[in-house]
Amino acid sequence: QLQASGGGLVQAGGSLRLSCTASGRTFSSYAMGWFRQAPGREREFVAAIRRSIGTTAYADSVKGRFTISRDNAKNTVYLQMNSLEPADTAVYYCAAQIRGWTIATLGQDYGYWGQGTLVTVSS
Repeated sequence: QLQASGGGLVQAGGSLRLSCTASGRTFSSYAMGWFRQAPGREREFVAAIRRSIGTTAYADSVKGRFTISRDNAKNTVYLQMNSLEPADTAVYYCAAQIRGWTIATLGQDYGYWGQGTLVTVSS
């Protein structure tokens, strides 16, 4: 029900914008999050946005470089990634927060995981 797209190959310092599109149901009432998983590593939190636009959270590793936003009318969440680094290489996933009232950063508090999109940053 959630599909991430927009990944690709980019050089270090470049930018990409990921999109997470929902189908089959609306997610406007959910906080939404982006996670990533690099080869051989555990999934990690990247960013999240509450249903009320303006409240966001970021992992320290992406703060100041990534921006999460949402367009509820389009049932879509975006992740603008600037100043990309090789360490950002991973499969990126979006998900809807299903537990808790404040923004969650743990994957266990999210559901409706969609297929991810691969981001590869070359040095």
